[in-house]
Amino acid sequence: MHATLALSGGRSEPLLAALLRNPNAVVGSLMLLAALALAAIAGWLYPGDPLEMVGMPLLWPGDDPAYPLGTDSLGRDVAAGLAHGARLSLLIAASATVLSVSIGVLVGAVAGYHGGRLGDALNRLTEVFQTVPSFLLVIVIVAIGTPTLGTIALAIGVSSWPTVARLVRAEFRSLREADFVLAARALGFGARAIILREILPNALAALVVTTSILVASAILIEAGLAFLGMSDPNHASWGGMIGSGREQIASAWYLTALPGLAIVFVVLALNLLGDGLNDALNPRLRRYLP
Repeated sequence: MHATLALSGGRSEPLLAALLRNPNAVVGSLMLLAALALAAIAGWLYPGDPLEMVGMPLLWPGDDPAYPLGTDSLGRDVAAGLAHGARLSLLIAASATVLSVSIGVLVGAVAGYHGGRLGDALNRLTEVFQTVPSFLLVIVIVAIGTPTLGTIALAIGVSSWPTVARLVRAEFRSLREADFVLAARALGFGARAIILREILPNALAALVVTTSILVASAILIEAGLAFLGMSDPNHASWGGMIGSGREQIASAWYLTALPGLAIVFVVLALNLLGDGLNDALNPRLRRYLP
């Protein structure tokens, strides 16, 4: 019935082949897997509290084999902070992305399929949210509440959904009069079935690529919050490490450089993976796949 750009089933092998032939996708996937592996084993590598003072302050990388990446001004292990910070950054980014995609898909699908006054109202609501800088909105939400992991993820998710909503709305507007949708209506399918089973699978290609960008953006926003001292004080984060190390940037630049490089590494991985997915899911390119 529906002419979907499937991500599984019979079309999964061509998609996988396209990803494996794409250097950006391969490199980005390997880099992201490395970050996920570090986050997964952080508790095993460094079972203690990463915020605990364990050594002499301001040990440079290589000064003490027990702390290969050195210690900060309070004697905390930098390597432990990086490992546990990966877990925090990826957890918040994933939670915020799930929330923003859920809201954006719901709003965009309803506005794009139904149109009319309801679609116009949802479109105006999306535009209202887009007029407010997302980072400023995140700061306001976190400042009103408490800087816990849940509040930060909620704030980032609430500020990021308009991008998804506009994308999904555009996809639904272009597909709602397609032949397979008209055929589904003629067979008596309801609006919910058409949205979920016919149109949404065809919009997944653009949505998957956008999701990778949202994850990278969420990591940067969380790091910015932590840099401003608005992160959860009970958890180590890369942005918090940069913020606490900026006072020693002239004498101990590694305190800001190492967590900064960790952020660059993960964001670059997500952008490379997003570029690879965009090439693999591009209908004009998939046409030539075996």
